Amino acid sequence: MCGIAGIYAYKHNASPVDPDELNRIRDAMQHRGPDDCGNWISDNREIALANRRLRIFDLSDKGHQPMLSQDGNIVLTFNGAIYNYRELRKELDAQGHVFRSTSDTEVLLQLYQEKGRAMLEVLRGMYAFAIWDQNKQQLFIARDPFGIKPLYYADDGKTLRFASEIKALLKSTSISRELDPCAAVGFHLLGSVPEPYTLLKAVKQVPAGHSLTITREGDISIEPFCRIEDILYAERETSALTLSEAREQLAVILKDSVDKHLIADVPTGFFLSAGRDSGTLVGLAAELGHSDIHTVTLGFKEFSGTAHDESSLAEEVGRHYATRHKTIWVTKQDFKDSLPAFLNSMDQPTIDGLNSYFVSRVAVQSGLTVALSGLGGDELFSGYPSFTDIPRIVAALKFLPPGSLLGKGFRTLSAPFLKHLTSPKYAGVLEYGGSYRGAYLLRRGLFMPWELPEVLDPDIARAGWKELEPQLLNENQALSSASSPQARVSALELSLYMRNQLLRDTDWASMAHSLEVRTPLVDITVLRELCKVARQTDFFSKEDMTSALKKPLPERVRSRAKTGFAVPIRDWIAEDNPEASQARGLRGWAQYVFQRYVESVS
Repeated sequence: MCGIAGIYAYKHNASPVDPDELNRIRDAMQHRGPDDCGNWISDNREIALANRRLRIFDLSDKGHQPMLSQDGNIVLTFNGAIYNYRELRKELDAQGHVFRSTSDTEVLLQLYQEKGRAMLEVLRGMYAFAIWDQNKQQLFIARDPFGIKPLYYADDGKTLRFASEIKALLKSTSISRELDPCAAVGFHLLGSVPEPYTLLKAVKQVPAGHSLTITREGDISIEPFCRIEDILYAERETSALTLSEAREQLAVILKDSVDKHLIADVPTGFFLSAGRDSGTLVGLAAELGHSDIHTVTLGFKEFSGTAHDESSLAEEVGRHYATRHKTIWVTKQDFKDSLPAFLNSMDQPTIDGLNSYFVSRVAVQSGLTVALSGLGGDELFSGYPSFTDIPRIVAALKFLPPGSLLGKGFRTLSAPFLKHLTSPKYAGVLEYGGSYRGAYLLRRGLFMPWELPEVLDPDIARAGWKELEPQLLNENQALSSASSPQARVSALELSLYMRNQLLRDTDWASMAHSLEVRTPLVDITVLRELCKVARQTDFFSKEDMTSALKKPLPERVRSRAKTGFAVPIRDWIAEDNPEASQARGLRGWAQYVFQRYVESVS
């Protein structure tokens, strides 16, 4: 796990790379890579790559980055982990490649030499990397299919800069701080900034599952190599598999992923909650024979003894599978003391992230360098209410086309009254409820589109919504013809909520403490294999997931209703910050975070 950065002065009239600028960007990410750092700058100072390294595989200096090919023509800086790197190395060995290290970084380097961009078709892992190809005179950048690892870039028409963090990029004085209306609107709608936007107009994200190539002439191409929606929307196949046989296949898929994600040369453990996702992963690790399993749970003193207290059930799971379990308690005072650092670490505004921030901190305090998380279980196995709510709403209102005059009229007349009586979302039911994307916005939305001028500058609200509306609401053909309602909702949850909030928050919140978090359920091989099974048996349920265990989870965990991982943050912030006295509730917290983030990047 690392922080990566680079500067490419591709136009003939661009200023040469400034080594001091590169160092400022790189070292702003020291928390991502406290173990080592390095730079590579071309002789003509047109291209430079940098890296901050957190040692996970091959702890020796042989894994130093940026890494050069033996002939010096290929240079790589890499952030992430490749879980099938050992299998790929064997194939490369057979083709005559000679390795100097045992790192996954060198496998990536030599895989590019062998396959070029086609390397992306065989990678299994989380990654963001950049490769300078001296022979082709081009910079090649890629980001994993789910977007687990971040990558941001700014292109001013002469020079392209990139880094793992926005705030690191801003150590360059050449990047404009002008706010992007689309990002501001997207955040207020959904509580996170949708990719490829960032709150700064000059900075964009490399989209998940895409590569970016830029030549010396300044020709830029951004191309997809894997879309999770395409995998989920593929046509069903018929099969004679019984449910029992399909569950056996599922057990094999999940065990393989847990086994792969536990590969490391440093202490590794699990985030353990009272939910079935993390408990299943821990149980599978125990069945696979992994000994001395470390598990960590976060508890809030204010929730002790309530339905939101996960500590006792997590401890029961730990005893059940004989883990070395530790519960760390967080108090209101801990929050107050940590709030400045928490907000400073936030690389994009979000209404979430505090739980990931604290549990990552306690994982490191427990001696872990890598932690496995159950993130993704709800999105793959229909764990959210949205999997039933959205299809029900759409089925009831599908006779109304999106944006119908009836729906708009009802919203216009009812919104002023409903906002004082109940949730303002009800005003938009007829306008948006007849499509999956519209119903998803109603289900997940923070503020509704018609409320935006009340919380943002009206001009910003109008400009941002005008551009963002078709991206959020248009039903493409693939979504409309998806094989099942569950596949449609899963695709929306994976590509919006999980990608733009859960994964992004997990990344910055964990890397703030130099912890690598891995997600065995968010894995491209798991998704592909799971969809094969799902097409044959039509299941995507938590019961099917937990059936992978030979030793079942404790009954209290199996029968526990989903509550989500609650954090008393909004009440804490409202009680102790006079300027945030209106911050009670999720909307107030969102406005507070947004304002603090804007101030931090201005």
